[in-house]
Amino acid sequence: MAFAITINGTTHSVDVDGDTPLLWVLRDVLGMTGTKFGCGMALCGACTVHVDGAATRSCITTIDSVGAAKVMTIEAIGATPAGEKIQKAWLDHEVAQCGYCQSGQIMSASALLADNPRPTDKDIDDAMSGNICRCGTYVRIREAIKVAAQAHGKAGQP
Repeated sequence: MAFAITINGTTHSVDVDGDTPLLWVLRDVLGMTGTKFGCGMALCGACTVHVDGAATRSCITTIDSVGAAKVMTIEAIGATPAGEKIQKAWLDHEVAQCGYCQSGQIMSASALLADNPRPTDKDIDDAMSGNICRCGTYVRIREAIKVAAQAHGKAGQP
């Protein structure tokens, strides 16, 4: 079955079964490999993308459930005010070690800042709780989010 899906501002037509996970459409059909496969059960956060701005686990989100929603992946997150600040803070604080989880971490963090430009530690912990980092860089992740939030606020972005 053919589905029209808008990803990073571009509409794609994909011919897949309706129950195909969005993750596999992104990676296998469209060749967008920035979004990672981790657990396949929405437990690790590696596959996080934005669907209409909300952090969403693409491994359990079927293509037919996306409908007319707009999907954003790690490939385009730097073009958003929150995403740009997060990416800079990630580099400045040397968050990544192995890097495997980082696209999902960045997508969750940027959704948080887009929704809540001044998050508390609890807000950060709640928003990031579904993202696992096997290298254990959680302290640097939280610090980078705080720095990005400060930069985001100074830029006058909502």
